[in-house]
Amino acid sequence: MSRFGYTLPVFACAAAVAALHWLHDRKSLTFASVDLIEPSQMAEIPIEQVAGLFENTALAITRSDPGDNLDLTKDTPIWALVEWREQGETVIIKGGEGIGKQANADDKPAIYAYAQRLLKENLQRMLAPGEKITVTIILPEGRSLAVRTSNSAFGVVEGLSLLGTTGISQPLSTPDQLAVFRAELQNKASRFETLVFCIGENGLDLARKLGINPEQLVKTANWLGPMLVEADVLGVKEILLFGYHGKLMKLAGGIFHTHHYLADGRREILAAHCAIAGLKSADIQVVFNSTTAEAALTYLKSLDTATGSDWVNQVYSAIAETIDVRSQEYIQSHSERGTEVTVCGSILFDRDRKIIVKSKTAGLLMGKLC
Repeated sequence: MSRFGYTLPVFACAAAVAALHWLHDRKSLTFASVDLIEPSQMAEIPIEQVAGLFENTALAITRSDPGDNLDLTKDTPIWALVEWREQGETVIIKGGEGIGKQANADDKPAIYAYAQRLLKENLQRMLAPGEKITVTIILPEGRSLAVRTSNSAFGVVEGLSLLGTTGISQPLSTPDQLAVFRAELQNKASRFETLVFCIGENGLDLARKLGINPEQLVKTANWLGPMLVEADVLGVKEILLFGYHGKLMKLAGGIFHTHHYLADGRREILAAHCAIAGLKSADIQVVFNSTTAEAALTYLKSLDTATGSDWVNQVYSAIAETIDVRSQEYIQSHSERGTEVTVCGSILFDRDRKIIVKSKTAGLLMGKLC
C-alpha cells in the first residue's frame, strides 16, 4: 500500500504556524497542527527547528514529505519567516529565495490560491484582534530544483511554486493511485456519457474556467492509457482529452503512460509533424534540438510572425488529429465492444493556459460541454 504525504503549501504553513507560536509564547514546537481545509482534516507536521531572530521576528524550518510520490521536493527544507507588523492587512504573504516568480504576472510570487488560503486561515486563527504579520516563505533549494521541473514551461522562473488544490499529496504514478482515479471515473461514468480527461491541475483549472461542468472532469495524471480503456469498458461514449501540449502530444507517438521517467518522444513527434507539414530542414533541426516543447512552439510562432505563415496551426492540428486517431486505435486494441468504442477528441494548451488547437472532434464535444 502506497503512503500518501502532504503538498508543499502544507509544510510552508506548518513552518509559519511554528514561527508565529514562538513569537507569541517564546517556545519551540516539535509538531505544528495544520487545518488542511481541502480535505477538511488536521495534519501534524514535524518541525525541524525554530529560532527567534529578533524581538519581532522568528524563523521555523520543516521538510517536505510527499509520501510515496515521484516528487523531487522530497526532504527539501521549507523555511517560514514571520514578523510582527503594525499596519496593513492582517496577514501578508511574500515569496523569498527559492519561491518562483510568475513571469507573465509581473513577477508575482508563485504562491497560488490554495496556499494563500491555507496560510491565511490557519494563521489568522492564532492572531489576537489588531495583530498583524508578514510571512515570507523560503525554499533554500528551490532555485536549483526548479531547473529539473517543467515550471518554466508555465511561466514560473527562478524557483518552485506553491501549487495545488489540496493538502494531500497522492502518489500519482503508483498502482494505488490508479485505483483512486478509476473509482472516480466509475462514479462519473454512471452519470455522464461525455467526460473530460485532464492530466493535471492546470488542465482542471482551465477546463473549469471555460465553463465545463466540474462533475464531468476526471483527473488521470500519467495513466491515460488505462483510463481510456476503463472509460470504454464503462460505456462512456465520448472523451475530451484536455492537456498541456508538452504532455498530451506524447499520445500522437503512441505513448499512453506520459511520465517522463518511462518515455519521452516529444522532440521526435514535433519534428516528424513539422517535416510532414513541409518545414525547411534547418527549421526542423531547430525544433528537434529545442530544450522543451514550449521552446519549439515559441520558435514556430516566430516563424509565423516573420513569414506570415501558419505553421503552428498546421503542425498542431495534425498532432491533435493524430492524438485522436492513436487514442481510438489504443482503445480499439483493448476493447470487446467491436466498432462502438469511446470517441476521443483532444485540446492542447500552452504554458499561458491558452488553447493552441482543438481537433475536429474536440470542437464538437466542446459544443456539448459548454
